[in-house]
Amino acid sequence: MRIPCPYCGDRDAQEFVYRGDAAPQRPHDEAAFFDYVYIRDNPAGPMREHWYHALGCRNWMVVMRDTRTHEIHGAELTR
Repeated sequence: MRIPCPYCGDRDAQEFVYRGDAAPQRPHDEAAFFDYVYIRDNPAGPMREHWYHALGCRNWMVVMRDTRTHEIHGAELTR
């Protein structure tokens, strides 16, 4: 799988570290923190994911990827 890094261009996925779904937001209350850490959906289809370019520019990015086909639809730096 090739990931388009905004700085380095098209790179092999082995250069990156996968973090997971980019959608969850850290909750402010302790009651919801357990679900935030341990309970996650596993959707099939397009989703936004966090990836870290560990062997390249060392930037975090959000990659739009289809989890069924692994097709990459783009990448952008995190904010």
